[in-house]
Amino acid sequence: MLGRSLTSIFWGIVADRYGRKPVIIIGVISVVIFNTLFGLSTSFWMAVITRFFLGCLNGVLGPVKAYATELFREEHQALGLSTVSAAWGIGLIIGPALGGYLAQPVEKYPRIFPNDSFWDKFPYFLPCFIISGIALSVAIACIWIPETLHNHNDSNESTDDTEALENGSCEAGEGKIIQKNENLLLNWPLMSAILVYSVFALHDVAYQEVFSLWAVSPMRLGGLKFTTDDVGNVLAVSGFALMIYQLTIYPYVEKACGPITIARISGVFSVPLLQSYPFIAMLSGLTLYIVISIASILKNILSLTITTGLFLMQNRAVEQHQRGAANGIAMTAMSLFKAIGPAAGGAVLTWSQKRMDASFLPGTHTVFLVLNVVEILGILMMFKPFLSEKKKTHTDQLH
Repeated sequence: MLGRSLTSIFWGIVADRYGRKPVIIIGVISVVIFNTLFGLSTSFWMAVITRFFLGCLNGVLGPVKAYATELFREEHQALGLSTVSAAWGIGLIIGPALGGYLAQPVEKYPRIFPNDSFWDKFPYFLPCFIISGIALSVAIACIWIPETLHNHNDSNESTDDTEALENGSCEAGEGKIIQKNENLLLNWPLMSAILVYSVFALHDVAYQEVFSLWAVSPMRLGGLKFTTDDVGNVLAVSGFALMIYQLTIYPYVEKACGPITIARISGVFSVPLLQSYPFIAMLSGLTLYIVISIASILKNILSLTITTGLFLMQNRAVEQHQRGAANGIAMTAMSLFKAIGPAAGGAVLTWSQKRMDASFLPGTHTVFLVLNVVEILGILMMFKPFLSEKKKTHTDQLH
């Protein structure tokens, strides 16, 4: 995330200058190379450095959001961006699940992976190898995707402006010039959406960290005493449900309520759901497994609903020629917040497990309350006057 925060704006500008497709291909190839090296790490610092370079060279998410927006008319953009959100959310869920199933294969599958073999020396290479293989196939498939950014040279733009003036569309020509020189940092609809998005990004990555650690913690510390396979199963089920929701239900809900209204509602429902987790830990057996799976599904659906709504606001707040840079700014802010999320979440969980006998908010009640404080802050920021939507200009109406 630190590496990504340093280069996301650069990759966004490159995507606006040379197109979305080249940046996407470079980013996916970087996954193939540095994710493989990460699995082959022989020291802590090698692991950290390979992840840092992966973040620096992987500017995929910003251009992909711009790409998904440009493939659709405005009334169908919710479908395009919900696809991106679904892919991102499923990755956050299936990734840890895949790690849970495939990490340390010598211990888990001794009949297939013998002791003192390559897999014993590099116990975390197998999930990295599988992911790199998938990324390689995606990089090859990207050769055939169309480019959505079609830049014209200055002479063509001058001709277009002249024709617009001759047709009496003087305001449209002026609007085009203003948009060309717009300072994105002064675009409050964009910046407010990015700030709210960053707060929820911090919450989501901290939640992902806390959930896995809490699930494998012993019951005496308020955990579920799950195995890594159990956690993988819960997350895999959540990922499947998330995919169905984002690709089938969300576009209709967004069309009926609007992206921000449904995001606010999702945020409000997330608060009591999250605070119920310590009480779910009091269950046992099959009941616990079913209830925590349902809770995980609902929490991830609500989180992705919020994220997708903010994606829509960000991409509608700018014109196409600045969309890559705008998403680069969003990725930089989000990455900075996500860089502190895992450490902060893990630290709060550790601290909360040391106060199991406290009279007020004992044990894990504390960590979920802290997560909810961040959630509530994000909810409050989704209301006016902080969050504002872009007003349609005369030029937008002509388009």
